[in-house]
Amino acid sequence: MTDTLTHGLEITDAAKAELRRHIESADISDLGEGEKLRLRVEIKVGGCAGFQYLPFVLTPELREDDLIKDFDGVEVVVDSMTAPYITGATFDFVDTFQKRSFEIDNPNSQGSCACGSSFS
Repeated sequence: MTDTLTHGLEITDAAKAELRRHIESADISDLGEGEKLRLRVEIKVGGCAGFQYLPFVLTPELREDDLIKDFDGVEVVVDSMTAPYITGATFDFVDTFQKRSFEIDNPNSQGSCACGSSFS
C-alpha cells in the first residue's frame, strides 16, 4: 500500500464536515501511535442487482491494495477492486426532516434493485 495512489471518489463539504464530526467525537483510546480513523468505502459482489455497498465505517485499518485520498484532513480509503466502480461518484451527507444519512451518487450505476440496497 502506498499513499501516493488515490481513487476517483469525491466527497461533498457536508459529508466532509459530518465525517470530521464523527472522527473528532470517536473514542480513539485503543488506536496505536500514528494510527487515525479514516472512512472506508467498499463494494462487494452481491444483492439482486449485482453489487452492494458495504456499511460505511471509520477504521484505522489499511490494506495492501487500499487507495487513499485526503480531503482536508479527512481520509477516504477504497480498495483496488472497488475503485473502478466508484470513480466519478460523490459521497454526500443528507440531513433533512425525513432522513439523515450518508449516500453515494454513482453515475457508473446502471440501475438498482427495487429495495435500493444493490446496484448494477
